[in-house]
Amino acid sequence: MVSKRTLVIAKKLRRFFFTTVLGGIVVVLPIYIFGALIKVVFNFTSRLLSPVSNLLSFSSDVNRWILDLLAFGIVIFLFFLIGLLVRTELGRQLLAFVEENWLAKAPFYILLRDTVRQILGQEKMPFRQVVLVDVYSNGTRMTGFVVDSTKDGSYYTVFVPTAPNPTNGFIFHVKREQLDFLEIKTEDALRSVISMGTGSAALFEGMQPKPD
Repeated sequence: MVSKRTLVIAKKLRRFFFTTVLGGIVVVLPIYIFGALIKVVFNFTSRLLSPVSNLLSFSSDVNRWILDLLAFGIVIFLFFLIGLLVRTELGRQLLAFVEENWLAKAPFYILLRDTVRQILGQEKMPFRQVVLVDVYSNGTRMTGFVVDSTKDGSYYTVFVPTAPNPTNGFIFHVKREQLDFLEIKTEDALRSVISMGTGSAALFEGMQPKPD
């Protein structure tokens, strides 16, 4: 008969295995998506330039090398032109129109756009402050992020994400005394949510003393 201690150890090992695998996926998946996107654009440009290879009188190996280099240069130049366009007032208005009428209706577009902008440092994280919130005033704390507050600071709007997907969650409007403000980066707090609580000790270490 398997002892209770053995079952507990097996359960912990199983949980450790799955959370570790999930952590690896979180690291690899964004890199894979980024690489796949670049590859799609690069291959598309190479196919468009394939007729050029027929005009080159070099060997096939040199042909392919020149064609790939030309495709890479065109992709970079295309990104430059798009970036230059959106720096103008007309370009910003055109982008806003296209996003509002077409792109915003596509699944996950807004989420992907905001994520990319945050990764590249072009947009700040929407969360002001990491907090532990006692939503029901019973001593149970939830990891949350302050997204708004009243002018006098008496009430705060807090987003509490669900694990392991932080894009879903709940919005609570709570009093100041229900919050413990944390001296911790938003990225570190989100990492603990994605890893289903692993590393949460850093949250308690970053607790700030409440004002009198």
